[in-house]
Amino acid sequence: MKIGIILNTNDAETCWNCFRFGNEAMSKNHSVKVFLLGKGVEVESVQDAKFPLLKGSVEKFIKNSGVILACGTCLKIRGKEEIGISLISAMGDMLTLVEESDKIVTFG
Repeated sequence: MKIGIILNTNDAETCWNCFRFGNEAMSKNHSVKVFLLGKGVEVESVQDAKFPLLKGSVEKFIKNSGVILACGTCLKIRGKEEIGISLISAMGDMLTLVEESDKIVTFG
């Protein structure tokens, strides 16, 4: 199954759960793409003592061929031009993710 995830928060626990879910889905042979939207584009810099495994979950997701797309406009609003874990994308890319996915899950 093709699973699309939209992450729209920088809340550490929610981000952690997003990538935990994505990793679990990939372990069951599903393909997974995450679209970072709004505050979700900040996931790379989220730090929280209660969720120190967030960074590792994101790295595992990428290592296991998970795809991460980040809203370019959302990055620009935050004064960023790029993000190290993701391709810069636009609403058209999010629409394609939705169209191509069998299921969509949102976090945030």
